[in-house]
Amino acid sequence: MHEMLVILTVLVLATGAGLGLVAITTGWMLPGPGRAKVLRPHVWGYGTSVGMAGIGTYLFAEPLHGSAMGNFPVSMGGTAVFAAGLYVQRRAFKPATKTSS
Repeated sequence: MHEMLVILTVLVLATGAGLGLVAITTGWMLPGPGRAKVLRPHVWGYGTSVGMAGIGTYLFAEPLHGSAMGNFPVSMGGTAVFAAGLYVQRRAFKPATKTSS
């Protein structure tokens, strides 16, 4: 059972990272009710890719391999990277700021 959970986790993370890379390179996102709110799909893609890397680090450092305290800093680092990805995703809902030259 444990191996199936690891495989499922890897598939979900790879799918999320793949969708993020597609949004970065082409600006395309899956259609749905939330798509209309995203004003900058490229930024959303960066946030998704960073978030997938963070949650992947968290999952494979701590919960799926036991509760060794030696992995605590790595898992908390993954949580911080995931939170940064969520912040970047949230920025995709706001229009780009114009800089004056």
